[in-house]
Amino acid sequence: MTTGQHDVTIEADLEWCYEAVHGVSRTFSITVDRLEEPMARHICLGYLLCRVADTIEDAGHIPPATQTELLTNYNRLLDPTDGYDVDRFMADVEPWLPAPEDRDDDWTVVAETPRVLRTFEALADEPREIMRDPVRELVGGMAMFTDRYADEGGLRLQTLEELEEYCWYAAGTVGTLITGLVARGASGERAAELRDNARAFALLLQLVNIAKDVQRDYHEENNVYLPAEWLAEEDVDVERVTDADNHGGVTNVIRRVIGRAEGYLDDAQRYLEVVPEHRGNTLSAWAIPYLLAVGTLRELRERPEDVVREGNVKVSRAEVYALLQQFEHGVSRSNLEELRREMAEKPLHQ
Repeated sequence: MTTGQHDVTIEADLEWCYEAVHGVSRTFSITVDRLEEPMARHICLGYLLCRVADTIEDAGHIPPATQTELLTNYNRLLDPTDGYDVDRFMADVEPWLPAPEDRDDDWTVVAETPRVLRTFEALADEPREIMRDPVRELVGGMAMFTDRYADEGGLRLQTLEELEEYCWYAAGTVGTLITGLVARGASGERAAELRDNARAFALLLQLVNIAKDVQRDYHEENNVYLPAEWLAEEDVDVERVTDADNHGGVTNVIRRVIGRAEGYLDDAQRYLEVVPEHRGNTLSAWAIPYLLAVGTLRELRERPEDVVREGNVKVSRAEVYALLQQFEHGVSRSNLEELRREMAEKPLHQ
């Protein structure tokens, strides 16, 4: 293939990757749309590499031992010093791929792992290597958790400490990836402050997802992230988290997770207050997910019982649109506190 043909292929692959992000994540879709080049492609590809692992880890139809093996092999695939190649990985994962007509957007990304990896490897050396280690840490952590709970058939987290350990691997590693990219060229003091607050930013978003997705996580993925020790205090069997007679106890545990998430709001905001806007990075790309988390926490506080009763606790489309409109008119770092207070009290569009 000539250089010109290679460039055309990579650009076509990149366009496919942008479309794929829109299919698999509302939050990262907004983020990538708000970034400029080259940050947009870096975050897009980093997220898709993580999403491959996340989809395998969440797959209820794959036995835990096989999940661990697939994740371990995916980690090997991302290691440039390992001889394990993408053809072997696809041969390993192919028996578990849904039929093409049955694939959702997540499994389509897994099926297109060669395209995602090819586009990632075409990046410049520095950003590619900044991204590689955090992605591999995420994959390795997920393999560790599927192995840890192989006998249960799904994750059954036991303690708050284990919940936050899981959150680190699922989201904190992504925060490390993002921070490594956005901190390039920042002063030593600013870069240190970003690193200090990156964990809070990531754990805030992950804990909000865990609090609102209890029903889906259990029924679709056979995973229970609510700490078993907290459920036990409410006399709730971990295998009956969505039973009607346990709604009160599970709601109390969800409130505790919400409280834990709220404890990260200030440090997450500080992350936004110092994040550099260069190399295609923008404040809005990260402030919008943060403020959506604030709005989701408000909804969770007001109706936590709906998490297990209906499973649809989230910010309305109207509020998302109102928030996006705020940023169309320009939002500075000094506006973040005011927007946070407003969204914590009532929907922005009201």
